Amino acid sequence: MTTHSSPSYLQRSLADLKNYAGLIGALLAMCVLFSFASENFFTLATLSTLSNNIPTLVVMAVGMTFVLIIGGIDLSVGSVMALAASVLSLAVVHWGWPVWSAALLGMFVAALCGATTGLISVGWRIPSFIVSLGVLEMARGMAYQVTNSRTEYIGSAVDGISSPIAFGLSPAFIAAIAIVVIGHLVLTRTVLGRHWIGIGTNEEAVRLSGINTKPSKVLVFALMGFLAGVGALFQVSRLEAADPNGGVGMELQVIAAVVIGGTSLMGGRGSVISTFIGVLIISVLEAGLAQVGVSEPVKRIVTGLVIVAAVVLDTYRRRGERS
Repeated sequence: MTTHSSPSYLQRSLADLKNYAGLIGALLAMCVLFSFASENFFTLATLSTLSNNIPTLVVMAVGMTFVLIIGGIDLSVGSVMALAASVLSLAVVHWGWPVWSAALLGMFVAALCGATTGLISVGWRIPSFIVSLGVLEMARGMAYQVTNSRTEYIGSAVDGISSPIAFGLSPAFIAAIAIVVIGHLVLTRTVLGRHWIGIGTNEEAVRLSGINTKPSKVLVFALMGFLAGVGALFQVSRLEAADPNGGVGMELQVIAAVVIGGTSLMGGRGSVISTFIGVLIISVLEAGLAQVGVSEPVKRIVTGLVIVAAVVLDTYRRRGERS
C-alpha cells in the first residue's frame, strides 16, 4: 500500500513544486519586463482589469485539465459556452426567468453537450478530438438558432457578477478561485481524482483492477461542459449580452493555458494550480504585448511560440521520466 511517505509520492510532490516554481518565475519575469516596457502595466487598474477578465478562461481551463489528464480533448468548449450564453439570454429576455434560474438552464444544456461528447467517444471508442469537432458545429448552430443569429442584450440584470466589489475584484473572480481550489482538492485528495490520473496513465491497468472507467470518463466531459456553462455566465455578466459568435477560438486559449501549466497532452499528469498559473501567463502576455503596442498578428505569433515551447518542454520532461 502506497503511503504519503513513499518515494513515488515524494517525487511527485517535488516535481509539482519544481513546476510551480518555474511557472511563477516565468510569470514574475514577464511582469517585471512589461513593467519596464510600459509605465501603465504595473498599476491597480491593469491588475483589476486582468483579474476580472480571466474568470471565464479559468473555469474552462479547470475542466480542460481534467479532460487532458484522462487522455482526451474537447474542442467544442467555445461553441458550448456560446450556446449556454444564448440559452441564458433566451430564458431571461424572452421567457422572463430570473437570472440564476436561466444560468442553471444554460449550465445544464452545456453539461448535456459535454456528456454527449463523452458518451459517443467513450461508448463507440471514437477519438474525442473528432467527436468534439462535430459537437462544436452543432452547438454553434444551435446558438445561432436560439438567438436568430443576433446578439441578445440582457442589461444590468447580470452585471453585478463581474463588477468589482472589494480590492478591485469581482464575485466572478472569487468564484473562479473557489473552483480552482475545489478542482485541485478533487484531483489530489479524492478517489475520483486518482481514477482520472490512473486512466490517463494506463487505462488498461485501471480496468484490470476491476474499475469501470467509462462512467468516470463521461463524467469528465460532462463536467467540462458544465464549467463551460459557468464560464458563459461570467462572460454574459461582463458583456451584459449574449453573442452567438462568442467564444470563437476560445478552445485554443483554454488548451494553451492548460498546456503551458504543464498538463500533459498524452494524459496522466496535470495540476489545476499549474493551470491557473498558465491562465495568468497567457493573460499577462496578451495584456503586456497590447500595452507596449504590439500588433494583433505579432501577439498571435508570440503566443503560438510560447505554446510550442511548452509542448516541447513537456516532451523532454516525459522522456526524462522514462529514462
